[in-house]
Amino acid sequence: MMETAGERIAVRVLQLGAIAVVLAVSVRHVFDLDRFLVPKELVLHATAFFGALFGWRALRRVTLTRTDKLLLGYVLLCALSALFATNRWLGLRAFALSASAVLIFFLARGLSNQSLINGLAFAIVLVAITSLLQAYGLRTDFFALNRAPGGTLGNRNFVAHAAAFGLPLVIFAALRARRYLLVSSGAAIVFAALVLTRSRAAYLASAAMLLVFIVAILACGPLRRDGKMWRRLFGIVAFAIAGAALALALPNALHWRSDNPYLESMKGVADYEKGSGHGRLVQYKNSIFMALRHPLFGVGPGNWPVEYPRHVKAGDKSLDPSDPGMTFNPWPSSDWIAFLSERGPVAATLLGLALLGVFTSAFARLRTCVDADDGLASATLLALLAAAVVAGLFDAVLLLALPSLIVFAAMGALWRVPEGRPISAPVILCMILIAAIGLYRSTSQVMAMELFATSEDRASLERASRIDPGNYFVQMRLARRGNRKQRCEHALAARSLFPLAQAARDVSRPCRE
Repeated sequence: MMETAGERIAVRVLQLGAIAVVLAVSVRHVFDLDRFLVPKELVLHATAFFGALFGWRALRRVTLTRTDKLLLGYVLLCALSALFATNRWLGLRAFALSASAVLIFFLARGLSNQSLINGLAFAIVLVAITSLLQAYGLRTDFFALNRAPGGTLGNRNFVAHAAAFGLPLVIFAALRARRYLLVSSGAAIVFAALVLTRSRAAYLASAAMLLVFIVAILACGPLRRDGKMWRRLFGIVAFAIAGAALALALPNALHWRSDNPYLESMKGVADYEKGSGHGRLVQYKNSIFMALRHPLFGVGPGNWPVEYPRHVKAGDKSLDPSDPGMTFNPWPSSDWIAFLSERGPVAATLLGLALLGVFTSAFARLRTCVDADDGLASATLLALLAAAVVAGLFDAVLLLALPSLIVFAAMGALWRVPEGRPISAPVILCMILIAAIGLYRSTSQVMAMELFATSEDRASLERASRIDPGNYFVQMRLARRGNRKQRCEHALAARSLFPLAQAARDVSRPCRE
């Protein structure tokens, strides 16, 4: 079927969205991680919304599979979970992110355009470039100084995860590229950034990715017998090794505490008896108990930091001692622990089964692949999923905008399913509406952050609180200013957002007397 002008624009929207989600950053340092996360969420929603509008015809071609039903069931349960969450603003934010990611998956399926992968691969290389620029001394407000080399992602672990699940896309693009040497250099850049991040989760994910990729190639006859592919693959591996060696040899601006940090990271990949590994196990156990106490819908999307302090003892390593009643991070150190505790066991199972369905379908296609290109698409998809799932076992991956956009877009572009009944128009319209709500919500957050960071007068802060009522920092600042009535309005609002936060309890105490 001939591609329409709207569909061509939709492909460009997805490609540009992948690049924009890498670069989108606020320079307002007071918001720490949110200055990276919120702008990227805005890009995710904008990509899903505008891509779906231009790609409506492509969306109407998407056939409803068992996997799609599982994903739609997951989105529905996330919506119900958000309705019952303590902090519904956080619930809406996390729910909309998941829904927009699923919409992008459907859109990429309908477009069925593998050139989309080139744009996604370029985005991964761009992530690595910003990380390397910081590693070798570039200082800018667009980077976070305390999580180097995080580049425009703000955290070295986020860069590492992107490198791990993005490498298959870069390899895919290089194996099919006319300018093979130029595109292969992207693998060297990505692998160099991966090594410098010292992320144990990403190292494990990369190992799983490479294993699955090689097994997949061997399982596909046409791909296994393709001599040109093997020569190119060995060349890409040589580029990657050379990039890593060069990165380790060149003096960088990173200040690790260890004399041999990279060797230490490799040795500690599977160490869960002490340090951060042991802390993860404690956190996982407590979060699972939290899920068991909320077995139907969990505590609500994005509400793990709201409810976790209620279920642990003082001194838990996940709690912030400088801000009692609050956690260090806004999520647990695992996608799957977050899905289980926030969305509930049923929703987490539906998502897991959906990803498993894509994986098994892609693996089955390897046995019947008609040519090397068909087999390469399935092998790339399997490697991508393996890296994303393994990294998500130990860190936040699909909870975030950039991985969600790239993983779900690539998954849709690479997956091949038999013809069937199309997804109904009302379902697609509902998904587009959720993306629009997410876009509005993220825009409001960015505007409120800007007002908070640049204004001191009460009128501007009041405006920020109206634009984004879920902004805890705005509510807390207003709770400490003005007359008693003015203070109490915002003190009670802050406490409703984080009921266990000691600071919010303190400022709201006079309002309850």
